[in-house]
Amino acid sequence: MKKIPTLILTCACALSVLGAATTASAATLQKGSKSSKVVEVQERLNKIKYFSAGISGYYGTQTVSSVKNFQKKNNLSVDGKVGPKTEAKLKAKAPINNKVMKHLAGIIQDEAGGESFTGQIAVGAVILNRVHNGSFPSSITNVIFQKGQFTPAADGKLSTPTASAYEAARRALTGYDPSKGALYFYNPKYASSSWMSSRPVTQKLGNHVFTK
Repeated sequence: MKKIPTLILTCACALSVLGAATTASAATLQKGSKSSKVVEVQERLNKIKYFSAGISGYYGTQTVSSVKNFQKKNNLSVDGKVGPKTEAKLKAKAPINNKVMKHLAGIIQDEAGGESFTGQIAVGAVILNRVHNGSFPSSITNVIFQKGQFTPAADGKLSTPTASAYEAARRALTGYDPSKGALYFYNPKYASSSWMSSRPVTQKLGNHVFTK
């Protein structure tokens, strides 16, 4: 068997990785999608008054309808999906500062900056679990700043997130939930109440106890 030169193998691998990255970056968003890219799409649509529902990171029926309306108004194929052409038009029409991602990563930084990466994702997951629970607001930002819920957000300001906090936010938005469906979390060293301790525990990670 002939040996394939190392340089050729290296180039082939590099091209393979590049191709995969290109495919991933050009992935079409559609009903059922969950990611930070969905947050971005919803935030852009909201800015130009096409989307009034809560920015949640989940591509549901209202997002589909909003995308279709945007596509109709901008002479795009109307399929309710965000592919490269719709994404490019959205970016041109609605520049944003990614405020919602900053909020999600910010609360993760403030509440779990000293925890493991998994612990950080779990805090992000709690925020998203609340967004999808009828007992809480239906948007990421409104959940974070809901009165009386998260002490670091009480003054309307959050810390500048680290790269780890941003990545934890992105992971949580994909649906990964180390909290196991929790709606609350607390550090028993600093917070104690009979109500909190009576809640069913779903997970313990680092210094946090996660409950429903």
